[in-house]
Amino acid sequence: MPELPEVETTKLGISPHVVGGKICEVIVQRSDLRWPVSPELGEMAGVVFVSVKRRSKYLLLETDSGQVVLVHLGMSGSLRLVPPAEEWRKHDHIGITLSGGLQLRYHDPRRFGLVLVVPLSEIQTHPLLKNLGPEPLEEGFTGAHLHAALRGKTIALKVAIMDAKVVVGVGNIYASESLFRAGIHPRLPAEKLSKPKAERLVAAIKEVLTESITQGGTTLRDFLNSDGQPGYFKQRLFVYGRKGEPCRVCETPISHAVLGQRATFWCAVCQRR
Repeated sequence: MPELPEVETTKLGISPHVVGGKICEVIVQRSDLRWPVSPELGEMAGVVFVSVKRRSKYLLLETDSGQVVLVHLGMSGSLRLVPPAEEWRKHDHIGITLSGGLQLRYHDPRRFGLVLVVPLSEIQTHPLLKNLGPEPLEEGFTGAHLHAALRGKTIALKVAIMDAKVVVGVGNIYASESLFRAGIHPRLPAEKLSKPKAERLVAAIKEVLTESITQGGTTLRDFLNSDGQPGYFKQRLFVYGRKGEPCRVCETPISHAVLGQRATFWCAVCQRR
């Protein structure tokens, strides 16, 4: 699944070509995504995009008509900019032709994503956005916030930090990597996280996500960044996907378990509770 760094990379990649662009045509090949594509999308010819923002794993393409095109890439979705005449690939579902001469093409093999049109005045209270926690790279996400948010939670810490109500965008890969860097065991009950460890974990989360964004996101089969090249962060992973391989720090074989129905990886030596 494209995670926060992939979505941020997509935002940075498409923004220079989308912002200021007038919609010339909208083509919807398939509308049966996880949420049906908003019929209003097909009526947006003449509207101009004024900004591209990200909230959690959602892209918000704001227009001068007071509407926002809300996009989620689902499990396997991607956006790319192509000449309008370029042949449509299988699983290309939506094309938004822009006045600059390119077409924003939405591609989604599993159709778990969504493309909705939402009034700007309602975006903060939309059901998909209203209960989201703080952005991990913003000042509001601190050790004090994390410590308070975990109070009374007995679930495993790794599961807790993947809860978007606690903090958005810390997906499976980045949760494992952040816990490794902070030296904290993923099975630690969330409420047992001390204030000093919370500070350490917040710093690690910010560090891992920032590095991943800088390097273009984790290499995932269905994601290509704005230059058409896969990201390279996966080459730097310390624990994720490395079950049984030696720890890059102490050479202890990497442990593996399933927590919250997600594969989890850690070093039993480097991540003592």
